[in-house]
Amino acid sequence: MIQQNQRSFSAGQMMATPDVLHQIPEYEVQRALARHLAGDWGDCCQEDAGANDAALQTGGRLFSVYHTADGITFWIITEADRSATTVLLPENY
Repeated sequence: MIQQNQRSFSAGQMMATPDVLHQIPEYEVQRALARHLAGDWGDCCQEDAGANDAALQTGGRLFSVYHTADGITFWIITEADRSATTVLLPENY
């Protein structure tokens, strides 16, 4: 498991979908991005968390799940080549 509060990979270009920009407060997005970049995968299932931990070694895609204080679920995905990290709602996938 990656030690939290330790940046473990490059985020590349950071993007967010229009729905995220309209529905989620910026401070909640920023907090989740900090967690994602520290290797805290949020509320993703154990299988996805394990895949993320392996992807840090092998270069695969990274996927995290977070929830706002109002209960909105959103995802953060970093591409396998680390060129981009996108914040999106599940329905935007």
